[in-house]
Amino acid sequence: MHTKESNLKLVVIGLLLGILMSAMDNTIVASAMGTIVSDLGGLDKIVWVTSAYMVMVMAGTPIFGKLSDMYGRKRFFMFGLIVFLIGSALCGTATSITQLSIYRAIQGIGGGALMPIAFTIVFDIYPPEKRGKLTGLFGAVFGISSVLGPLLGAYITDYVGWQWVFYINLPLGIIALFLIATSYKESISHAKQRIDWGGAFTLVGAIICLMFALELGGNQYAWDSSVILGLFASFAVLLLAFILIERVAAEPVISFAMFSKRLFATSSVTALFYGSAFIVATIYIPIFVQGVFGGSATNSGLILMPMMIGTVVGSQTGGLLTTKTSFRNIMILSAVCFVAGVYSLSTLSPDTSRLMLNVFMALTGFGVGFSFSVLSMAAIHNFDMRQRGSATSTSTFMRSLGMTLGITIFGIIQRNNFTSSISEAFGGSEQSAAFGDPRAALTPEARAKIPPEILEKISSALSSSIAHTFMWAMIPAVLGLVFVLLMPKDRLTIPSKTAQASEGKR
Repeated sequence: MHTKESNLKLVVIGLLLGILMSAMDNTIVASAMGTIVSDLGGLDKIVWVTSAYMVMVMAGTPIFGKLSDMYGRKRFFMFGLIVFLIGSALCGTATSITQLSIYRAIQGIGGGALMPIAFTIVFDIYPPEKRGKLTGLFGAVFGISSVLGPLLGAYITDYVGWQWVFYINLPLGIIALFLIATSYKESISHAKQRIDWGGAFTLVGAIICLMFALELGGNQYAWDSSVILGLFASFAVLLLAFILIERVAAEPVISFAMFSKRLFATSSVTALFYGSAFIVATIYIPIFVQGVFGGSATNSGLILMPMMIGTVVGSQTGGLLTTKTSFRNIMILSAVCFVAGVYSLSTLSPDTSRLMLNVFMALTGFGVGFSFSVLSMAAIHNFDMRQRGSATSTSTFMRSLGMTLGITIFGIIQRNNFTSSISEAFGGSEQSAAFGDPRAALTPEARAKIPPEILEKISSALSSSIAHTFMWAMIPAVLGLVFVLLMPKDRLTIPSKTAQASEGKR
């Protein structure tokens, strides 16, 4: 009995390390982005460094969830870890933004297995009364990863070299791999099911076509050009094909039947909206701090800390509250704080004090923190063990889809707003062009070379474009609140004390 307990602890440590790496990946890279761009160039392709990772996480998530239901969690969690580590090692060797984006896609394939399977393993090995605490802990790791990621990313970038933001995954991943391989003994029999490859390929294809259309439209190609219209048409055809395939597939990648359960449907859609609004904060606050306040990547990493501490507190609070009240009640508190936080970030300007920025971020982090623990538990609540992998992965997929669309759509909004503000500030002249790309003016060295009056105009344009982007991010934040209000009043059911006592005696 004692050995089994210690094994469970080691399993949880292994799972937490896996989640830590996967969750930390975007934040650690975000704080190093300014330096990576000034080193590798290709600022116009910057969004793909994050998007490539997110698209592959999204593609892999429902497939790995289904595979883990069929053939066991352990082998696919370990497979995900190995692919993630290979991708990390390759990222450190990248010599161009394009190459880095390709290697990030490989990392993303592995990342797609880590998150949903880790949550599902916890539900498999722990009884209901312990799940809230553990899911809160897992959710807190999201928060810690978001604190640690920017700090670590910034410190490594300033003192060691940006390549090490990827290499740091290797020791963590090897420890996680060892712990899961030696400590996790899987005893559940898994039913053989068919993989819906048609659904998987049409879904990924549709998302990639949509993202390329949004990213290239109005930028490399005119919106009414044959390339962009072709991409939108391909997106529509593939999406339709995906829906038709899923309706007849014996084992669909995304089961529409699951969405007939109101709690699952509302919590998954809420995750989508939360993901798309929250990713804006993690990407654009470091850029705001570096480009408007000035300072090194370390400063921008430190500045995210209040938001991430808020996330940890929110996640732990949410996990603990699941045994006390309904998922809906907890998420109403979460959504109100989140909407207030995103709105406050839309008021940012060069005059905003550091203290106020910290308050805005802590509020946003606290609001979103609940969603990491509570929405995962709500999504899985009404399903048995054979469906848990699919339920968790579909919910995680929805959040990833939100984040991916958020990066792309809000990236376009910020870029277009920034470009028009710059041409307005310089009266359409080429004065700003003499100092290179204004968005590359993120490093202290680059800023030192720009005359103060020009730097002020660039900072002001960057600041207003980011505040404007947060104003648009209010749309998904408010929609998140709407779907929280539509949630049923289900709550976590815990076996009675007498049932537990008799179980213990046996």
